[in-house]
Amino acid sequence: MSEERYYADDVPETHQPYVAAADRYQHLDYRRVGTSGLLLPPISLGLWWNFGDDRPFETQREVLRHAFDRGITHFDLANNYGPPYGSAEENFGRMMRTDFKPYRHELVLSSKAGWDMYPGPYGKLGSRKYLLNSLDESL
Repeated sequence: MSEERYYADDVPETHQPYVAAADRYQHLDYRRVGTSGLLLPPISLGLWWNFGDDRPFETQREVLRHAFDRGITHFDLANNYGPPYGSAEENFGRMMRTDFKPYRHELVLSSKAGWDMYPGPYGKLGSRKYLLNSLDESL
């Protein structure tokens, strides 16, 4: 039995442009993060296993839209979220270009690196080279 894969580039764009809920900031209390001045909701959405190419892109889109419509503005990503590795960042990037482009100034994105990513001595455990490559590929 072969595993079904969903590729973001194969999914047609939404026919209806996304318009975020006008009352999206009425659902949660936002909290200051240290002395940075940054305000975050008490809950964030992590895109680990449910945003890879093994899930339908439209389902991912629906989850992210619903979260944002309810006031979640912090999304957590990593270079090896998927599966396969990197696909969650790629899928989120596609939604940033389409659905969330008008709202990008309202979002806080976090990412991380430091686990295995590719074969060889620099593909794991957070070497400087690995971290710089991960940052470059995430951007």
